[in-house]
Amino acid sequence: MKVIITDHAVFEAMRRGITEESISSVVISPQQKLPSKKGRVILQNKYFDEANNREMLLRVIGTKTAEVFTVITVYKTSRISKYWMEGGAV
Repeated sequence: MKVIITDHAVFEAMRRGITEESISSVVISPQQKLPSKKGRVILQNKYFDEANNREMLLRVIGTKTAEVFTVITVYKTSRISKYWMEGGAV
């Protein structure tokens, strides 16, 4: 699947210290895939952030077609319990 990262998502990723490799990794192999408003998709993975010395959640929000995932925005959060859905679709 081709991954397109919008200018806004690139800006937010740089500002938040998220690499394009991390974004692509979540898109290719998400731990959870959840529906969002406006027909968007939320892909997310838990990971250990060594800089913050804590478990974090990387969330990638975008749109998906058969061949392309377009990343609209991306962020990481330590509030895993707020966003992680037990039994969430993969």
